[in-house]
Amino acid sequence: MRDFDIIVYGATGFTGKLVAEYLGSRDHGVRWAMAGRSLTKLEAVRDDLGLDVPLITANADDPASLRAMCDQAMVVLTTVGPYQLYGEPLVAACAASGTAYVDLCGEPAWMRHMIDAHEAQAKLTGARIVFSGGFDSIPFDLGVWTLQQAAIARFGKSFPRVKGRVIAMKGTFSGGTFASARATMAAAAKDPSIFKLMIDPFALTPGFSGPSQPKGLMPEYDDALGAWTAPFVMAAINTKNVHRTNALLAHAYGTDFTYDEMMVAPGLGEIGKAAAEAIAKFNPMGGDKGPAPGEGPSLEERESGHYEIAFLGEMPSGERLRATVTGDRDPGYGSTSKMIAETAICLVKDVAGEGGIWTPGALMAEPLVARLKANAGLTFSVE
Repeated sequence: MRDFDIIVYGATGFTGKLVAEYLGSRDHGVRWAMAGRSLTKLEAVRDDLGLDVPLITANADDPASLRAMCDQAMVVLTTVGPYQLYGEPLVAACAASGTAYVDLCGEPAWMRHMIDAHEAQAKLTGARIVFSGGFDSIPFDLGVWTLQQAAIARFGKSFPRVKGRVIAMKGTFSGGTFASARATMAAAAKDPSIFKLMIDPFALTPGFSGPSQPKGLMPEYDDALGAWTAPFVMAAINTKNVHRTNALLAHAYGTDFTYDEMMVAPGLGEIGKAAAEAIAKFNPMGGDKGPAPGEGPSLEERESGHYEIAFLGEMPSGERLRATVTGDRDPGYGSTSKMIAETAICLVKDVAGEGGIWTPGALMAEPLVARLKANAGLTFSVE
């Protein structure tokens, strides 16, 4: 019996504090603690939130402190990124100690390195390592899963072609996301193999490479939606996670499965086309003026944020279904903090599963969808 069900590592950061606030907002039925580098900062967060939880000091530069933390927890929830700079020692500690792990990672080259380096150990110890437990990539991973479950129930088979389309989104990406993107670009400039993984849709399915996938890099008109679409900045990570889920589920979506993501541009006709072209030219991760790690929007901005994503499936014979996922907070902070917390709770309460490096969709899709609908302000529907 370990001391804690969940340890929130990085609780003094902006998103980590939101996770702690969520866990402390009501009785979730878990024993939890907060961890970070500075006891003084942890005490300040605890006092600010009015919590009464244990505090643990641990540092990515001190592997012994990470191992001691992992030995006390069933699950370590970490918001300490960029993961390619600070994450591997914790993954290694969890894999060695059999401790479950969940993060917010949107760094596919690093994720592939972790699969290659630590999955075998995780399988031996039973450690369930789960990447991308926030807006990258839960709504997309579980949205595709929801659609495919409906297809199997309705038609007896999954869709070989699914399109993810961001219908609406209000909110911004986090300082951590911005820092991760910058770190990835810097690493890719030095190591061409990283760039190769970034553009490979099957980078997270070692040993398997499926059919050619739509690039999603240019504006295009979507007949099914009657709207212009533009490139979606998070598609590069989400699509890889969806393909990994499919592979981990023994290719439940088929070995010929094709999937892409784009965002719907506002406006109709030429207005929509112009908007799509403008979106395609805009790089939100470019420049040096993104938010710093630890910075984020106000409570009002988080609560006024939202998103809606459609998943369109079509059979070769023409049958179609549409699934929709919505969230009631801004994607990068308000919704993400609730999603990763519920993912950690799900790991504690709802799923056993074998050790290894998982996606949420492959390890715990059904119970996690139920938790997100009940507690985290998400909806999942099919029409």
